[in-house]
Amino acid sequence: MSPDRPTGSDPNRGTDPEHVDVLIVGAGLSGIGVASRLHRTHPGRSFAILEARAVSGGTWDLFRYPGIRSDSDVQTYGYDFKPWKGRKALAPAADILRYIRDTAREYDVERHIRYNHKVIRADWSSADARWTVTARRGDTDETVTVTADWFFCAGGYYNYDRGYTPVFPGADRFTGWIVHPQAWPEDLDYTGKRVVVIGSGATAVTLIPAMADATAHVTMLQRSPSYVIPLPAEDALSGVFRRVLGDERGYRLTRKKNIMQNVWIYKLSRRFPKQVRAIIRWLNTRLLPSGFDVDTHFNPTYDPWDQRLCVVPGGDLFKTISRGKASVVTDTIDTFTENGIALTSGKHLDADIIITATGLDLLALGGVELRLDGEPVDITKRLAFKGTMLSDIPNFSFAVGYVNAPWTLKVDLVADYLCRVLSAMDRRGADVVVAENREQGMETRPLLDFASGYIQRSLDLWPQAGTKDPWNLPMDYYKDVVALRDTPIDDGTLTFSRVEPTPTRSDDDLVSPD
Repeated sequence: MSPDRPTGSDPNRGTDPEHVDVLIVGAGLSGIGVASRLHRTHPGRSFAILEARAVSGGTWDLFRYPGIRSDSDVQTYGYDFKPWKGRKALAPAADILRYIRDTAREYDVERHIRYNHKVIRADWSSADARWTVTARRGDTDETVTVTADWFFCAGGYYNYDRGYTPVFPGADRFTGWIVHPQAWPEDLDYTGKRVVVIGSGATAVTLIPAMADATAHVTMLQRSPSYVIPLPAEDALSGVFRRVLGDERGYRLTRKKNIMQNVWIYKLSRRFPKQVRAIIRWLNTRLLPSGFDVDTHFNPTYDPWDQRLCVVPGGDLFKTISRGKASVVTDTIDTFTENGIALTSGKHLDADIIITATGLDLLALGGVELRLDGEPVDITKRLAFKGTMLSDIPNFSFAVGYVNAPWTLKVDLVADYLCRVLSAMDRRGADVVVAENREQGMETRPLLDFASGYIQRSLDLWPQAGTKDPWNLPMDYYKDVVALRDTPIDDGTLTFSRVEPTPTRSDDDLVSPD
């Protein structure tokens, strides 16, 4: 991004596409966070966000099911540069959405968002040292092209168009509603209805307490149990810190406390799985009715943090079960029937509404096709560099959060790293930076190395991680702080270069010597 090269949009370029220094895909939590940090750190750089939907907010606007909230404590789910001022430990979607949009307005990001622009393809030109990004407008169906010096994918990791629903035998026979939480109907009235929620993950344990009081009864039908742990509805220490230290310093201290707490719970779970399992079982038993079969319904066969732990604020799921408004059935589905679900055990669950809380359909890089000098890039053959760039792909980065910690912790680090890379390019007068893979024979492993079904279903669609730094992906916040924030950019792992402009020929050059 040499100062000799043009930046920003030039109205005198005729039909040439608009040009920006940095082009970001996605106006959700990640995209807004990256753009806000870019605006603060590099105010002279031009940028734009291409958002496929008509509004910002990503996940927190897309999902509309009852009770939707964060499943991570919101003090670490918020950005590190903007204090979260709410009292709840797990924030409702409306509060998170407001926080994201307030951030966009506060850091002058909103006016840079181009809505209804779904990015289809991004082509890198080595000769021009820039990306040409093609998007399709959802409101007009026209094709739009934007060029950029740097291309950043911040569109999350799942398919916004549909969730994952397995094939259920007899589903066409069922006469009631079948609903996936990702496509919640606005007119769904579940008052007085018998509801079956298929699934035992974060969505299921959120939905059931939120719906139960209005329904006749809710049944959570699970093939196998998940770990579910209660969390206080409010972070009492956060309030104390804010009162004593003020919002900003109190927020920073709360974040440090909660990050440390999250990291140690994960590490203890991996090192002492039997003891952590016993503690979770004890917590569950205390909150469930006497005689409840905890081992069948809340004691998984796998160890804690082999899959993500489900968190329930104030133990609301257990309280709902204790009141008799919800029940848990651990069984497998034989077939849907006209009025419910027949189980392989021979039992039948009567239902007016069936909710398939069966997970996400993951989608790497938002489904954007990458090309280098006209050749398609197979991202599954690329390695992730420090979890944010891809091997041998110039001027490109992406954001994928943690599977074992709040998403935004990684996004903050990745955004900060991008700004540091841009500063290093400025110092060197460089146009191009590449993470070159010099370890061609290195053993690889999945980028998202986690046992959850929604991840396992799509491992073959993602880039790979290596087994040596800087290609190793530890899913460890403190290690990433060292790799992305503390380690100098000029540590020899990146290759910087300058592209000399192609000389133009004068009219005299075109005259034949004869």
